[in-house]
Amino acid sequence: MKANELQINNFLQAPNVQFVIPVYQRNYDWTNTECKELLNDIISVETEDRGTHFIGSIVFVHEGTYSTSEVKELVIIDGQQRLTTINILYVALYRFAKENGNAQDAERLYNMFLTNQYVKNESSKLKLKQTDTNSLAFKAIMLGTDSESSAFSNVTENYNYFRGAITDDTFELILRGLNRLIFVEISLERDKDDPQRIFESLNSTGLDLSQSDLIRNFILMDLPPKDQNRIFETIWNPIEENAKDLVKQSSLVSDYIRDYLTLRNKKIPNKNKVYAEFKSLYANKKDEAYHQELENIKSLSIHYKKFVNPTTVADGSIKKELEYINRLEINVAYPFLLQVFEDTENGLLAKDELIKVLKLIQSYAWRRFIVGLPTSSLNKIFMTLYSEVDTEEYYDSIAKALIKKKGSAKFPSNEDLKTALKDKDLYNTQPKNRNYLFEMLENYNNREYVNTSNEQITIEHIFPRNPNENWNTDLPSEEYFVFKEKHLNTIGNLTLSGNNGALGNKSFLAKKEMNIDGNEQGYQFSRLWLNSFLKSIDTWNVTKYEERLNIIYDRFLKIWEFPDVEITESDESEEQNIFDAESPTHKKLEYFIFENTKVEEDTVAQMYFYVIRNLYEKNSQLLLSNQDVFKITRNASDFRASQEVINGWYIESNIDSNSKFAILKKLLALFEMEDELLIKYLSSTDSETEPNRFGIRKKYWQQILPLLNHTNLFENVSPSKDHWLSTGAGIGGLAYTLIITKSHIRIELGISTSSKEKNKAYFKKLMKSKEAIEQAFGNPLEWEELADNKMSRVKFELQDVNLFNDNHWERMNQFFLDYLPKFESAIRPFIKNLK
Repeated sequence: MKANELQINNFLQAPNVQFVIPVYQRNYDWTNTECKELLNDIISVETEDRGTHFIGSIVFVHEGTYSTSEVKELVIIDGQQRLTTINILYVALYRFAKENGNAQDAERLYNMFLTNQYVKNESSKLKLKQTDTNSLAFKAIMLGTDSESSAFSNVTENYNYFRGAITDDTFELILRGLNRLIFVEISLERDKDDPQRIFESLNSTGLDLSQSDLIRNFILMDLPPKDQNRIFETIWNPIEENAKDLVKQSSLVSDYIRDYLTLRNKKIPNKNKVYAEFKSLYANKKDEAYHQELENIKSLSIHYKKFVNPTTVADGSIKKELEYINRLEINVAYPFLLQVFEDTENGLLAKDELIKVLKLIQSYAWRRFIVGLPTSSLNKIFMTLYSEVDTEEYYDSIAKALIKKKGSAKFPSNEDLKTALKDKDLYNTQPKNRNYLFEMLENYNNREYVNTSNEQITIEHIFPRNPNENWNTDLPSEEYFVFKEKHLNTIGNLTLSGNNGALGNKSFLAKKEMNIDGNEQGYQFSRLWLNSFLKSIDTWNVTKYEERLNIIYDRFLKIWEFPDVEITESDESEEQNIFDAESPTHKKLEYFIFENTKVEEDTVAQMYFYVIRNLYEKNSQLLLSNQDVFKITRNASDFRASQEVINGWYIESNIDSNSKFAILKKLLALFEMEDELLIKYLSSTDSETEPNRFGIRKKYWQQILPLLNHTNLFENVSPSKDHWLSTGAGIGGLAYTLIITKSHIRIELGISTSSKEKNKAYFKKLMKSKEAIEQAFGNPLEWEELADNKMSRVKFELQDVNLFNDNHWERMNQFFLDYLPKFESAIRPFIKNLK
């Protein structure tokens, strides 16, 4: 690495040099604000005769992308915004000179600063080589054709700003000011320096680049030129296009990667640590698994596009539910939904079941809103929810998992709702929630959709906010007071009307019968469902209010259903806040969640030490200065059984689980983190009512895996609670899978790369060798292309065996022992040919 201080002019006018902005760089995003500041600096350094003005550094790599024999290419890895802006300013100076008859200055500016005058290759002519739309816009301002394009570009906008600032009085002044600009030139050699590490150091504050910018650079920067362009076009560009809000035209890539990492790691990264989390996972970017991961990120981004832009979804039923989820901003569910939609595409979930899952999420979130439960716990709930999915009972397993939530995570019951609806102010709430409520209530089971967001339809208070004197005589004083103070803004007193202004604060009967000039303003003429009950009554009092509230409540339960699934004692214990949990005596953990991170740990002691270490790292002074709450010292002999937790600090470890719980609760309260520790106990599998399917599956895998010693396929695979176990087949996206159910078991080769087209191509290529594969295996196989799904598979099944009947286990074991080695041996040579 070499660093020199230079005048920017000397750098720009070097002959036969091209400054290349690589594809991984972020878009040119300087606006008029930054350009105005730069131009002011250029003018003031000259007018104030300050000698020089420092504009920062420009970092480039020698012998970089797009090498040619005609020009020396410098790949810019930092400083592209400044460099591009100064080039735009030179274009504006050149155009001013040319348009004002100053041919000599125009020619000098054009040939010295903007082009390589004598090169033959047209692509090497411009000194600044940009990408895509920036390149088109830059060429347009050079040629003077920028007015012919209506496409927005910061290049064009900033050129117009500079062009407007250049006059006969400022032309020479700006040129002289440019001569005073200096910068630090940092030159890197491709095979000797580490561009990525230097780039990170230069951007260590994280202020200049978004998390997605840093991730893009990490993926692309150190690739060979050919691979760089291929990965940009086939992987990164599709991700950017999918993770974009099409209405606001804003990038959501950082949000998407955060959701992807949450799904993958069961840990929610801090918003400004997404890049660090991403980078930590992929130390070896040459590994096949890394490239498969990139393909998977691209594949799931297709689903993310549906979530953030529901209008792009072709299926009307799915689009409608996603629009509701989007409107309610239940984006904490996106990590969970990414895998749900991927399962749907792979044929594990039917469309009608997917819609049930989407409705379930709405019901869970909306009921919680009505009851007034906090939204802060939802991100942790959806972070781990997919681990509860049983693909044999997809919807039911999700519904059971949500119903079992307790405390601040609970799924509000029908009784909870009934109580809340009596008192909930649903008028003075966010418009998105209010509009959603009335749209759903009005249109449930309606043959003709009513657009409740029509500006002519507004919310009407039956008992008015400012009632006229008739209400005093129509209602007893105590009921008048109850409406005024308690029921006014509740759903029982709210309806929709296209004549709210006309109805105003009139008496109920006047509102019902109003028909001024034959315009049928009254409730009795309304076709809206919300007014149907009002047509049938002549007075509005507390009794009628309660009748209408019950009608709405009944409709509410049909729209936002409580899941109709049965919870038995044998179902797994629920995930719950430590403050709500039962005593940990004689219990083991399945996992715990602390501060958005899921930790697989079965002992309370290890959770205890983990949380204390993290609290120390969060605020050591707070932890150490509250010895009355919690004793921690540097002297190990202060304790009967000391345990070092961090940095030479010791605590007592010889205390029972209940005492550990009590201390943790005190510490969490001290740190104001009462909602940050969730636990899940490991459930018993000894229920006499019904076998625990998760426990039975894990027990089966525990006994079969050691027996599979005549093949090394599953030697690094651990027992699972799922009804399947998979291991790689030698190519990313292909896996051997063992499947156990209550009706059959099977061995299969799953073909499920991120590309449906690649999956079908692999399948068809294997299919051409069907006869040879089956001959080697010794039995016919089932070949399922699954044309409507992303995945394809080849499988061999054994019917009439039941996992939950342990008398069948010996037969099941023998099937796997006999046929798994043959299956792998028959298919393996043909998989190698797919590469």
